[in-house]
Order: sequence, then C-alpha cells, then structure tokens
Amino acid sequence: MIIGIPKEIKEDEYRVGIVPAGVATLAAHGHRILIQKTAGEGCRISDREYSDAGAILVDSAEEVYGGADMIMKVKEPLKQEYPLLRAGQILFAYLHLAPAAELTAALLEHQVIAIAYETIQLEDGSLPLLAPMSEVAGRMAVQIGAHFLEKTQGGRGVLLGGVPGVGRGRVSIIGAGTVGRASNKIAVGMGAEVIVLDTDQRRLEYLDDIFGNRVTTLISTRDAIFSSVTRSHLVIGSVLIPGARAPRLVTRDMIAAMKAGSVIVDVSIDQGGCVETSRPTTHQHPTYLVDEVIHYCVPNMPGIVARTSTFALTNITLPYAVTLGDQGVEKAVIQDKALAEGVNCYRGLVTHERVAQALGYGYTALSDVL
Repeated sequence: MIIGIPKEIKEDEYRVGIVPAGVATLAAHGHRILIQKTAGEGCRISDREYSDAGAILVDSAEEVYGGADMIMKVKEPLKQEYPLLRAGQILFAYLHLAPAAELTAALLEHQVIAIAYETIQLEDGSLPLLAPMSEVAGRMAVQIGAHFLEKTQGGRGVLLGGVPGVGRGRVSIIGAGTVGRASNKIAVGMGAEVIVLDTDQRRLEYLDDIFGNRVTTLISTRDAIFSSVTRSHLVIGSVLIPGARAPRLVTRDMIAAMKAGSVIVDVSIDQGGCVETSRPTTHQHPTYLVDEVIHYCVPNMPGIVARTSTFALTNITLPYAVTLGDQGVEKAVIQDKALAEGVNCYRGLVTHERVAQALGYGYTALSDVL
C-alpha cells in the first residue's frame, strides 16, 4: 500500500502523522510512504530522518494525496484539502465529525473511507487512539488554567496550590475519563482543592481509591455541577460520548454565577464543547470572556507540545496502520471490531450511528456494505 503523510495546515498544529521509526516499520512491511517535505519540522523531525527511515519525500500535499491509497494524519482535512480527496481513499486521522457538518459532507461527496482515531473502541469501552492525546490535553488543561488565573492574563489572581494561611484554588473537573483523570493528577499535584464529577460510580471509586480525601468525588447531576462550577476558580470540561456531540452540561446561568476572573478550559470543544458558552478558539487567540469568565476552547491543545504528542500518537496508531496496510481496509475491519468502530464514513455512507444522529444522516451499518 502507498501511505501518504501530508503536512498539517491547521493553525498552530505542529504535530505530524508519523515518526521515522513508524516509517521504518511500515517500509519493513513492504509499504511505500510518501511524506510532504518539512512535514515534521514542527516537532523537530528533519526530512533527512524520514528519508533515512525509508520515506519518499515529495514537494506538495497534492502529490501526497494524489499518490496515496491511505492518508495518515493528525487533524481533520481543512476546506482547501477537500478537493484532494479521492474516491476509495482511506483517511486515517482525528476527525470529530459530530459537530463538523461541512467536513462530513465533503467526505461523503468524495466517497472517502474515513476512519476516525477517536471512535476506535475496544470491547471494554476504552478508546485506545484517543487516550494518548487525552492524556496530554488533560495534563495541559491544569497548567493552562493556572496560567490564565494569573492577574496579568485577566484572571482572578489565584494560586491553585495556595500558601500557608491562604485557601487553595478550587478546581472542578467534569468527566472522569482519560482527560479528567489526567487533569486530576496534575491538579492534586499542584495542591489545589479538587472536585471530580462523573455519572460512572466506578470511575469515581477508582479516583477515591488512588487519591483518598485529596479529591472530592460527586455523581454528576445538574445541582452538583451548578454547586461545584459556581464555587470554582478553574473548571475543566472533559466530557466525551464516542462519536457524538458533547452534551452541554455547564449552562449559561452557571457561567453567570461564577466569580469574575474564573477560568474554563473546555477540552470537549473538539466534540462541540460541554459548556453552553464555548466556541472554538486558536492557540494564537485562545481565550474570550463571557460574564467576566475566561473561556479557553482550543480544539488542538496537544499541537503545541508537538514532539511529545507525535511520538505518543505514533506509538498507538502504528499497529493499526500496519494492519490496514497489510490486509486492506475491508479485511482489516472485518477481523478487528475495534477498528470497525472507527469507520465513520464508507464510500458515501455514514457508518457510525452517533455521527449519523448528530448530523441528521441516515445510518448504514458497516457490516451491511462489506
């Protein structure tokens, strides 16, 4: 199979779809890897490193898309990349289609086989390809929130860890999945007063076993969210329903009741956000105010710690890429149910039920078309 790695063009996206060791592995399986020149420069990987690993360097995205059977990248294609997609081409990337009607329409129009990293799901419900970036984003969320709590950033001027004689900063984390657990770990480490809310009792019991009374765990109800959010200096939104749009759990009236200079970091924004007042921002312009509450809603948070993120991502995506390359998509998804869950669009059909529901498309089971 010919596998193409284009340079990411999303604003302030410095990751790349594969590292040189991944290229060497795919090449050892007999696959050809086309990489756009300078694709790795954002995470300090040189063209020479890729060519030494066996990649073929090409000058443009057009050459990558035009020559590849499978496109492997980090973030979803942007509008200027839509015309480069071809019928039957595999697109293997983070797609987050539920809030992305235009992108979904383009994938269907171009008859692409779109496999979303974030909906590949194991039988235990875990999301192995989302986990490494969720871990990165969760850890970043607390340090970003702490930064914007600084007075010079417009924040309330609160130190999360406090000092002797002064109360600690309060952090509410909504959702105890991978992002929530990672955020909790950093917030506790910084000495903050931490509340974690989730609807899954088992997740809360796990955190209680690990952190004891350093964390307050609450079943997530509207009243519990309201009470926690309005008393917190930092709120981290980390809610995820695989493939679906994130539910709006933090409402406008909750925002209005928060203290001026408080901070919200909505990590759920790539699935539409779990805060009613959230809208996507960028690393260049990461925040805005609603009712004097700072909102940070950057969809590609891990993009600015690109080297760590790229290596972590390749560690988990590479085995799936090898399987797709060796077996072809049809055989691979028949044999691997988790990989089949990642197929959101197949040659003009929506094959993920939650994506279809979110965007109003008819749903076609993948098993019906293979």
